[in-house]
Amino acid sequence: MKRIVYIIIAGILFLSSCGDSFLDETPSTSVDAATSIKTTNDIIDALNGLYSAAKSSSLFGRDVHVLGDLLADNAYISASNYGRFLTEQAYRFSQNSGSASGIWSQGYNVILQANRIIYTELTVPASQQVVVDRAKGEAYAWRALTNLVLVNFFGAPYTVNPDAPGIPVVTIPTYVTGPYVKPERQTVKEVYAHIFSDLEAAFGLISPTPIPSTYHDASSNYISKYAVKAIEARAALYKGDYAAARDAALEVVNHGGFTLAATKSAFTSYWTAATPSTNKLETILELNMSITSNLGSNGLDHMYNQEGYGDLLSAAEIYTLYSETDFRKSLVLDGIRKGNNQRAFVNNKYSNTANGDRDEVKILRYAEVILTLAEGYAKTNDETNALKYLNQLAQLRDPGFAGYTSSGQQLIDDIVNERRKELVFEGLRLFDLTRLNREIVRPAQQFSYPGYPLVSLTDHRRIQAIPQGEIDANPNIKQNPGYDD
Repeated sequence: MKRIVYIIIAGILFLSSCGDSFLDETPSTSVDAATSIKTTNDIIDALNGLYSAAKSSSLFGRDVHVLGDLLADNAYISASNYGRFLTEQAYRFSQNSGSASGIWSQGYNVILQANRIIYTELTVPASQQVVVDRAKGEAYAWRALTNLVLVNFFGAPYTVNPDAPGIPVVTIPTYVTGPYVKPERQTVKEVYAHIFSDLEAAFGLISPTPIPSTYHDASSNYISKYAVKAIEARAALYKGDYAAARDAALEVVNHGGFTLAATKSAFTSYWTAATPSTNKLETILELNMSITSNLGSNGLDHMYNQEGYGDLLSAAEIYTLYSETDFRKSLVLDGIRKGNNQRAFVNNKYSNTANGDRDEVKILRYAEVILTLAEGYAKTNDETNALKYLNQLAQLRDPGFAGYTSSGQQLIDDIVNERRKELVFEGLRLFDLTRLNREIVRPAQQFSYPGYPLVSLTDHRRIQAIPQGEIDANPNIKQNPGYDD
């Protein structure tokens, strides 16, 4: 098991460097003082460091995705395994749970990196101001997205209790505040207010046209203007503000320029490719896992693919969700677990594990936006448009499907089911179940250890414990209920 390094927020948060190259650009160096970002190149260097921190295996590079499916009903750990995520599978959480602690500490490391970029004041030639604005806009967007993940893991869902304790919101670098500030947790409602404020700032700062490629390219490896709206649509959906989710998603649809794969061959090619997108097909944002910057055996692909550890397997029921004419059925293989040669259903979204250039980790996809738009319309009593966008995706993925004709609660259930089919293994299922306040009925785990079959609506394990290292360092942080003993 990997060693956990506790990074205490706004306190002992160390300023990590980006020692490895990112996106094949000039390697970042430590940027750890108020005077270190002096030029446009410096701020882009710091931005690359932020992306590198975000793709850590403790955060968006693996653990956020793993827990989003493993703690829900999509995946389980094989009985033949290398010992990772067994406590999480069994729901044996504590104040010292490794994965949750890693998400907390690395999440606040990303926020610290973003704060330093946002707080920087540079005087640059007018021709370079768009680059500085872009860097700050992307930093605001990453801060918003990271806070969204943190508040959903460590706070009650907004739709359940917006006044519950959320997380501390940290917006000022420690070189300004000093290293021993001890912030309190803000309410879930207050955290979301900060998230939407950051997204508004990000959208205003990021130009719709690419900046010069000498600073960074226009691929899906970087946050674009309408990626910000995609984050906003997700945040509004999690908040239960369906009109806002609808409107943000519609902006992406109308102005983002993204498309879905139109044919089976295009769909297959999309999922077997290991390079970032430059044509806005399917992907809005994904993490670079090139030959020089992938996570190796710590990557998400290594957990799923049988060429890696292959410990994380698909629940059998996922395979049965797809008809024979559904393109997505090819993304769940009816195969063999290499460790015991027994039948197992295997995630095939990561097919390049054995290659030097690995599969990019998907963070935002256009299909999610389409489904958010459908749910937004359904929840605001426009079932005609809800069915329009739901069927746009469902019938494109499955040419043999006649389309949904449902209404009322059945329409909502159909949308949620399509989200599961489309976004499986991308770390979003847990948050769908918690925002909708549904019990988590976890599947029987074939050839595996006894699991934790039902997570009830009153189970305190629906929310992760605040890491004990944070509690010890900051007396103003109060633990979540159920973890005090």
